[in-house]
Amino acid sequence: MIHNELSKTGYPKLRLMLALLLLALGSGNSYAADPAKGGKIYAMQCASCHGATGKSVMPGAPNFASGERLMQPDALLLTAIKSGKNAMPAYQGILSDSDILDVIAFLRTLH
Repeated sequence: MIHNELSKTGYPKLRLMLALLLLALGSGNSYAADPAKGGKIYAMQCASCHGATGKSVMPGAPNFASGERLMQPDALLLTAIKSGKNAMPAYQGILSDSDILDVIAFLRTLH
C-alpha cells in the first residue's frame, strides 16, 4: 500500500527533478580548442620565456617540448595559467579561458 502511494505522489516528482537536472547539465556550451589559434597566442604571450618550440629559455620555466608539466588535465593547467607562478604572470583577465585552452591545445602538439 505504501509503495502504491509513493508511486502516485513521489515518482512523478522524482522523474521531473531528474529531467530538469539532466537538462541543466546537458545545456552547457561545448568548446573545441584551436591549436592554431593557441600557437599565435603562445608566440605573443609565452614564447619569450618558454621558447618558440616549447624548449624553455628562462631558468625554471617548464620545457614543453619534452612534455614537462603537460601530463596534467586541461582544467588544472588552465587554473595554473590563470593564477601564474613564480616569474610567470597570472593571465586571468588578460586571456579568456578559451584562449588559454587554445594555448594548452597548442602545447600538446609540441611534444
